[in-house]
Amino acid sequence: MDERVMQPPAILSPYHRFTRSEWAALRADTPLTLTLEDLNRLRSLSEPLSIDEVIEIYLPLSRLLALYVAATQGLYKATHRFLGTEDGKVPYIIGVAGSVAAGKSTLARVMCALLSRWPNTPKVQLVTTDGFLHPNAVLAAEGLMDRKGFPESYDSMALVNFLSDVKAGTRNVRAPVYSHLTYDIMPDEFVAVDRPDILIVEGLNVLQPGRPLKDGRASAFVSDFFDFSVYLDADENDLEQWYIARFQRLRQTAFRDPRSYFRKYADLSDAEAETMARDIWTRINLRNLHDNILPTRARASLVLTKDADHSIQTVELRKL
Repeated sequence: MDERVMQPPAILSPYHRFTRSEWAALRADTPLTLTLEDLNRLRSLSEPLSIDEVIEIYLPLSRLLALYVAATQGLYKATHRFLGTEDGKVPYIIGVAGSVAAGKSTLARVMCALLSRWPNTPKVQLVTTDGFLHPNAVLAAEGLMDRKGFPESYDSMALVNFLSDVKAGTRNVRAPVYSHLTYDIMPDEFVAVDRPDILIVEGLNVLQPGRPLKDGRASAFVSDFFDFSVYLDADENDLEQWYIARFQRLRQTAFRDPRSYFRKYADLSDAEAETMARDIWTRINLRNLHDNILPTRARASLVLTKDADHSIQTVELRKL
């Protein structure tokens, strides 16, 4: 028998793949609206961010999203005309996912700043799913403190209800506030999301599929509400090194605050701190990456992949 007949058909990638230079060429005439001062304010601790990165990666992305948002706004208006209803405002929701230490916060803040400068999206808001973690008292009572950031550590129903209200155009929808200093939810503190043009939702597990309810019925899940999603990817060895470097930097800064949950780590030696950081990474963050976060990569609309120096070198855009 001809061996060629036995070969399985090639599986086509669902993504268009771009090198950094190929993606940069798609910027067109998108203006640079951020300054060096802006970049220093937007980037996270230990997260390098250059003007070149903004020009070559973020500006083409902001152009693409501005086009997508404009098209979606047109679709909503056409639907309202057809139904004869008032032209209600429906926010465009973008999810940002990826591992601990990948740089999601910087990515989300830069996207927020750039998109707010487009004329059709002047109001852009950003929330993180950290605010929807169960309080430490609840996690401790349920034995989940070492699984913080895993799907079961979130109040997923509250997050789904929040996004449902935002998507419905409800005014002043409240999201809880999380403190990275105290490592806990801040009681009675909220951020109000008031009918933005775009809402960016950043978190570890935002692309997780929903789990069936106990009675077998399907339940809504967070990514149901996304119009677009980004997964920030990197080699896990690089992620580990970035996490350890950030841990060491925090020992000299935030960990020294007497209010810090991690104050106990501030006075460790460098060697002791590295051992502790590596243990936390391997025991908690790497396991969460393997079990929950990385499997959602293929669900993203766009995948950005970093090199060891934190620079984004490849871009994969899902085919329509």
